Amino acid sequence: MQDRKEIFIIDDHPVFRKGLAQLIDEERELKVTGEAESVADAIDLLHHSQPDLMIVDITLKDRSGMDLIEFLREHHPGLPILVISMHDESLYAERVLRAGALGYITKQELTSDVVSAVRQVLMGKRYLSAKMIDALLGKMTLGAGGDGDDCMDVLSNRELEVFQLIGQGIKRSEIANMLSLSVKTIGTYHESIKKKLHLKSATELMKYAVTWVQTHQ
Repeated sequence: MQDRKEIFIIDDHPVFRKGLAQLIDEERELKVTGEAESVADAIDLLHHSQPDLMIVDITLKDRSGMDLIEFLREHHPGLPILVISMHDESLYAERVLRAGALGYITKQELTSDVVSAVRQVLMGKRYLSAKMIDALLGKMTLGAGGDGDDCMDVLSNRELEVFQLIGQGIKRSEIANMLSLSVKTIGTYHESIKKKLHLKSATELMKYAVTWVQTHQ
């Protein structure tokens, strides 16, 4: 029997990790050999062994999964990454590909498509839903503009993260604590986001962010 491909799951929900591991372990050629709920724990796992594939969520205990993807691209450039997340594919799929991941699948698609996604990424191929592939091809053909989420494309990954936290009603000092940044740095992000989204005040930013988050939940 061929060696089973080893997979790490990095997700902050233990029940989800367990269910996903069971689904993957049912496949004869696949095996989950490591789990973590934070970026720090994931990096620690890699000190002991390196898997054939990392499955990473966007939202983790300590930092964004985007930070982990960028770390892996720099320090483990040959390691395939598949992102499985609850976040809107139209918002994050292109970002994770640019950051270094090979695929993106939403948790809603999980049962039917995850094994196909895992196998495709293990072969070094990209995986996106048919709907997302069509959207990206349309964007390449017609150019960005006028499509609901395109306004978010102007924000960096960190700015988008701060914007979403603002929309969840989280205070500036709490955002700073969550992201291990200074309050001053968060203030700088506020100003940059306002400028890029053409918003005039903190109140306008708050209203826009809250409305956006409610619409995309």
